[in-house]
Amino acid sequence: MNKPTPISILCEQTPVVILAGGKGTRLMPYTTSLPKPLMPVGEYPILDILLRQLSAQGFRKITLAVGHLAGLIQAYFKEGQEWGVELDYARETTPLGTAGPIARLPRYDRALLVLNGDLLTTMDFSRIVRFHYENRAIATIGTHRRTEAVQFGVVETGSNGQITQYKEKPSLDYTVSMGIYVFSPGVREYIPRAQKFDFPDLVQRLLANGQRVMAYESDAYWLDIGRPDDYQKANDEFPNMESLFLKKHVESAAVGTRI
Repeated sequence: MNKPTPISILCEQTPVVILAGGKGTRLMPYTTSLPKPLMPVGEYPILDILLRQLSAQGFRKITLAVGHLAGLIQAYFKEGQEWGVELDYARETTPLGTAGPIARLPRYDRALLVLNGDLLTTMDFSRIVRFHYENRAIATIGTHRRTEAVQFGVVETGSNGQITQYKEKPSLDYTVSMGIYVFSPGVREYIPRAQKFDFPDLVQRLLANGQRVMAYESDAYWLDIGRPDDYQKANDEFPNMESLFLKKHVESAAVGTRI
């Protein structure tokens, strides 16, 4: 019988890739001169917060996939010593999309944790990695339930144009990707090299080939600061929640499946 793997070892052995190369067009004009991962939330750049969280949870080997204004990111974070991690950089000369950079990374024999570089979340990333192994998935996507208010009256009609229902500014509930993924080594075989390829393309290709793709639903706090409204919300809420975002703990539970 295989012994369970302690979370501390699981995190230490899990390589991390943070996607930090986008132009942040939705946050223009701020991102004209400042890359989105360096956009401040409270007193910290958003990527600074993310690295502190990963370090506190025991992740050590982190690659930053950079492109737009990459020199500023590298000058700020250097080799990661200040954050207690080992940083290296994968630099794009042409945009490769969200999934494309993975094909250019060194080959790993462990599952890979991939994060968008504009996340503000309280998620314990070790949980999604553990879930991935326990479910023997080739890919796992972190998901979050979100509610949005529609700013219009919504009309439903029959085929003859007769109104059957009218809802004034209803709320819609839906599940979204958090920009948090875990990929087994076999995923690389489905990513073309040297061309733009995004995560929706990858997931569709995996599903079309009968591969096991899992959703890990999290109720942790989560925002993608790439949208102006969410960026403002992040700055409004961060000061009162700073201790939650920057707490220092490593889960002591063990993974039931040997990695």
